[in-house]
Amino acid sequence: MELTLIGIALGIFVGVVLGLTGAGGAILSVPLLGFFLHLEVAQAAPIGLMAVALSSGLGAYLGFSAKILRYKAALLIACAGLILSPIGIWLAHQLPNWPLVLIFAMILLLVAKNMWTQAKRELAGIEEALGPPCQLDQTIGKLTWTLPCARALFGSGALAGFFSGLLGVGGGFIIVPALRKFTDLPIKSIVATSLGVLTIISTGGVLFSNFYGAMNWSLAWPFSVGSILGLLIGRQLVKSISGPRVQQAFAIFAILIAMTMLIKLSL
Repeated sequence: MELTLIGIALGIFVGVVLGLTGAGGAILSVPLLGFFLHLEVAQAAPIGLMAVALSSGLGAYLGFSAKILRYKAALLIACAGLILSPIGIWLAHQLPNWPLVLIFAMILLLVAKNMWTQAKRELAGIEEALGPPCQLDQTIGKLTWTLPCARALFGSGALAGFFSGLLGVGGGFIIVPALRKFTDLPIKSIVATSLGVLTIISTGGVLFSNFYGAMNWSLAWPFSVGSILGLLIGRQLVKSISGPRVQQAFAIFAILIAMTMLIKLSL
């Protein structure tokens, strides 16, 4: 019962962050499961992926209903991710835990740096000098597809899929910055599209992980239920909280988690 309650509480926290950022919650799943439930990366990754798949699926559905999810872009990114996700899962089961922890901590620091920089630019009102390759046609409300656009999104999806399988992070920390950089979509559309991608990639990761027999269902379900509740809370909070300030808070928290992981690894 205690593990179930801890799992639900952790899931709620992850879901809230996921609802606020469209990315951060997923990458926090594995370290939090490691800290509080003492799971190794390869054990925690499938649980994190299942929670991300369910909570992101709900968020993506709500985004699709509101007509802000760009489903063609989401499908392209997700298909690329599904190609490399099994390779990441296979590699995670070949490596010992310490290199996975090290990689995870380094990625957390990189994500924190990028989020802080992006938030700082938004608060200063600094815009990109060049237009992104994926432009939104305002007359029809859809992206104008070009080869550079498709290539940029496909490459981002492939990278997200690999790390999703390797570390159980969903890949939103790659997808959201990529959509910010390569498209001119508004932030609500970026978050909704990212959740759509996470749903597909994470579901594929859950299926592949179950094939390896790595899923702990007794922990996965409470954590997943908590993440869905947290996502609904996060979607309400995002209406009244500044996006850049949320990103800065997440960046600080991610740095603290990364440093804690590195300290524990060195002991």
